[in-house]
Amino acid sequence: MALFRGASAPDPDDVRPLKPCLLRRNHSRDQHGVAASSLEELRSKACELLAIDNSLTPITLVLAEDGTIVDDEDYFLCLPSNTKFVVLACNEKWTYSDSDGGTAWVSQESFEADQTDSGAGVKWKNVARQLKEDLSSIILLSEEDLQALIDIPCTELAQELCQSCATVQGLQSTLQQVLDQREEARQSKQLLELYLQALEKEGNILSNQKESKAALSEEPDAVDTGISRETASDVVLRSQILTALKEKPAPELSLSSQDLESVSMEDPKALAVALSWDIKKAETVQQACAAELALRLQQVQSLHSLRNLSARRNPLPGEPQRPKRAKRDLS
Repeated sequence: MALFRGASAPDPDDVRPLKPCLLRRNHSRDQHGVAASSLEELRSKACELLAIDNSLTPITLVLAEDGTIVDDEDYFLCLPSNTKFVVLACNEKWTYSDSDGGTAWVSQESFEADQTDSGAGVKWKNVARQLKEDLSSIILLSEEDLQALIDIPCTELAQELCQSCATVQGLQSTLQQVLDQREEARQSKQLLELYLQALEKEGNILSNQKESKAALSEEPDAVDTGISRETASDVVLRSQILTALKEKPAPELSLSSQDLESVSMEDPKALAVALSWDIKKAETVQQACAAELALRLQQVQSLHSLRNLSARRNPLPGEPQRPKRAKRDLS
């Protein structure tokens, strides 16, 4: 009796035709064309072409249109030419890219996550993606955002940034240094304020005490008459910003650049009413916030200038370089 096999063994001499494919990493729009005759060859070329570290293997190939995992050789051979694949590193999950070319990436996890758990999780991921696009944005982050990235486990942050754990550990160390520098600046300002207060008390101001007391006693009336209670409704600052302005010394160091801009643009009278301050104190805080915002933007601009200068001094491979001249022998 003859026996029929469901599928014959492949002939080793049979050379399969190359299938053109398009590859990209998760959270990236840069596509790379590659040709492979088998699924294993496509995986190997993907790791080499996209520079995927060995610590992030094994990789998974999914269809870019719907996230279907492609791990069967026969299914791969049935796919049409120029099929788009997304290369996922180890423990990385597929995300959907909007086909209209928008900038928003919608994670499948966000559709399945419970609303009570999505708040803090989505926030640190958004901050991580901001760092992934531009590392110099560290300067613009608030202390709360910096602390959130520091507290995230290294493995989770590495997965979100598509980097190795060693790289992420160095990044978290840098974030901690930025946070420490802001705390040192805050303490320095506090010491300076105490020193100025001590000098003021030691000065010869006894003759002006009566006048200063009279001015202070009249000042609340001037504030009450000069500021309408209706302006309190004009304050659009978030309660979190108002709390930082009230409770924290040198609050400009605690706020993000976006919050600093909001405080600087706020009406001084409305801000004074919201914080129960006099206008002079509100204006002083606004000036400090504006100065801190200008300093951070200047630092970001300096980093970008250094980056452009470094790119010009170290051209990419393949670019023509000027020949170096040999040094003259002066002997």
